Amino acid sequence: MSIFALQSPAGGFLDEDLKHFNKRFDDWCAQFDTFEDASIVMNTLEKSSSVDIVEITPLSYPQYFFPSLQGIVHTTRKLDGKIICIVEPYMGASFRIAVCDLATGAVRLTNTKYKSVLNVEGAFANFSLA
Repeated sequence: MSIFALQSPAGGFLDEDLKHFNKRFDDWCAQFDTFEDASIVMNTLEKSSSVDIVEITPLSYPQYFFPSLQGIVHTTRKLDGKIICIVEPYMGASFRIAVCDLATGAVRLTNTKYKSVLNVEGAFANFSLA
């Protein structure tokens, strides 16, 4: 499950108008099913040398595949068909672990809140779905 997008070196994704870059990857960004399709469009751009083709996957950009996942995603990993993320719901909030189901698109936040990065990283490393 992946799609391809065009990204500027500054980090923005090319919008569907093929002229502007959007900071967040969303439905308005140019999307391609294959690397070859993205390459064809990239070669038509005036400054194609300053644009990269990137693969967007649930691990690299979980918020696109799981729209109900809100906040700042710090890290992800795949575990038993699910994407597990460390999420900061909003700046300064306690960290949470989110479980995103690839099959259903559902997102569940664990009940535990973590005050520090060290605590949530330890829990994340040892997290299991059992």
